[in-house]
Amino acid sequence: MPDFRVFCEPTSAEPTALTLSPEESRHLVAVNRARLGDTVVAFDGRGNEWIGELTDTSKAAAVLRVRFAQKIPPLPYTITLGQALPKGDSMERIVRKATEIGCARIVPLESERTQVHLAPDRQDKKHDKWRTAALEAAKQCGNAYLPEIAPLQTATAFMEATASTSAQSFQSRYDLKLIASLQPGAKSLKAQLADFAAAHSNDTAQARPKNVLWLIGPEGDFTPAEMSAAASCGFQPVTLGPLVLRCETAAIYALSILSYELQNA
Repeated sequence: MPDFRVFCEPTSAEPTALTLSPEESRHLVAVNRARLGDTVVAFDGRGNEWIGELTDTSKAAAVLRVRFAQKIPPLPYTITLGQALPKGDSMERIVRKATEIGCARIVPLESERTQVHLAPDRQDKKHDKWRTAALEAAKQCGNAYLPEIAPLQTATAFMEATASTSAQSFQSRYDLKLIASLQPGAKSLKAQLADFAAAHSNDTAQARPKNVLWLIGPEGDFTPAEMSAAASCGFQPVTLGPLVLRCETAAIYALSILSYELQNA
């Protein structure tokens, strides 16, 4: 993979040249020290990439001459992370790692035990920070797809929305809904996937779920009332092992093992 990678949303479907934003130009030229003639990959976060040559090193509007375009196929599965807001800057780290793992959608949640409560004016600023974190991670790891970051919402309302029979959006049609749980009786991910396969044994095309949602709680986990609501909305409790993990560790661990299982189905 070439050393330089930038984000760009062309106004043309088949551009011959790309002019980068001031932010991307400055980062490419001043921070990464790209030079005239260097190969640069531009991507739009929706799977489109343009392999180009740097022809103008302006820090305000760098220009790439497009050599060729390519479409990167998406992963054969979709993972949504519903993450209760953690303290500090942990959410930014979670967004970065989720992007690296290939998460398609991230839903920030406010739960009963969430210790971070964002006023409406702060929500927009946080959303911008999370999107920047996802973009930086996508550049670093070569992910051609930026995850959608949904608006902040309450955990219970989100759970209920996933179970609504009137929901028509793709995000609401999950094949499998999981929730990390410390409660006795929670199964391993492998056991939950085996149960899914058994329930779909007559459908060879659906031996593994294609669209999975995983909820991760805040410090102190979801409350018993929230766990009960999750169960009534069709979420399956999954254990992440005998140790109590920080929510940041739990999110990365959960996404990693799920991604591994779905890739090796």
